[in-house]
Amino acid sequence: MFADLSLLPLAGLFVVLAGIIAVSGVLMTGYADRLADRTGLGEAIVGAVILGAATSLSGTVVSISTALEGRASLAFSNSVGGIAAQTAFLALADMAFRRANLEHAAAELTNVFQGVLLIFLLLLPLGAMVTPEVTLLGLHPISYVIPVAYAGGLLVSRAVQEKPMWKPVRTRQTREDAPEEEDAATARRSTARLFGEFAGLMLVMGIVGYLLGQAGSAITDRAGLSASLVGALMTAVATSLPELVTTLAAVRRGALQLAVGGIIGGNTFDTLFLPLSDAAYQDGSLYHAVGQQDYFWVVTALLMSTVLIGGLVVRERSGPGRIGVESTLLLVIYGGAIALQILAS
Repeated sequence: MFADLSLLPLAGLFVVLAGIIAVSGVLMTGYADRLADRTGLGEAIVGAVILGAATSLSGTVVSISTALEGRASLAFSNSVGGIAAQTAFLALADMAFRRANLEHAAAELTNVFQGVLLIFLLLLPLGAMVTPEVTLLGLHPISYVIPVAYAGGLLVSRAVQEKPMWKPVRTRQTREDAPEEEDAATARRSTARLFGEFAGLMLVMGIVGYLLGQAGSAITDRAGLSASLVGALMTAVATSLPELVTTLAAVRRGALQLAVGGIIGGNTFDTLFLPLSDAAYQDGSLYHAVGQQDYFWVVTALLMSTVLIGGLVVRERSGPGRIGVESTLLLVIYGGAIALQILAS
């Protein structure tokens, strides 16, 4: 679509599309917070499922559209690179929340379990890499396992929220997930209308995500960059901007469980990019068509997710620079991964 454009206009278009995604993400946060209260699902579940899936829509479209074009590396690295970027965004949100360590204040068992689910889902593509290249009805068997594991994990998450077997210790810094009083304008709108407007924003994200994927493919060709580098550090970060802005907006609103749940939930949803991309990729198993640079981001995402879960369990009140030690480690791991990826390219 953008193959005839030179590199400078392509870069400008990429920035504009990323900006549209970011603005849409800000608007989504308010809707998600209200829907959490209206439906009684709570911020952690709404953040993990509704907001996480909605803000990931543009990334889904990028991975599927590029896989259809036979660009396996770009499709794969867009998914797992986005997970790493979004996890790093929590460290930025921790910086924005000055009262205490964000992981301490946003204590929620559901988010801890979602993190464990994420690690399990990230291990599955690694399992595909070390097993024979086989397909069943055009898909690698792991592509059938990922959505089943994701759906099962959501059911367990709901059970964990309704009947938790343990609860975090409440402190002065802990923020409770309690329904907020709506303003007059919002109160007049029905829940169905809120869902409808939220769906409209999702549609915008999907369209812009497709255009962003086309721009990313064109940049890969024009600039001569590796598809893994463009996928992990350009399209992944651009399509992850909704997670950044919704997380910062949620922190500002005091919806801390929504902020953390939106990131972890978006990350678990992003693993579904892989079976969808595998289905769209026509030349065999997607997991065997990509290289070590792509799986490098799977390992990075696993390391960062493990650090995050540790932070949610330890619940340090305050760390270096008034952020948690885990937030510092997240930035160090992500920054180091970017440096290594650039050197390798």
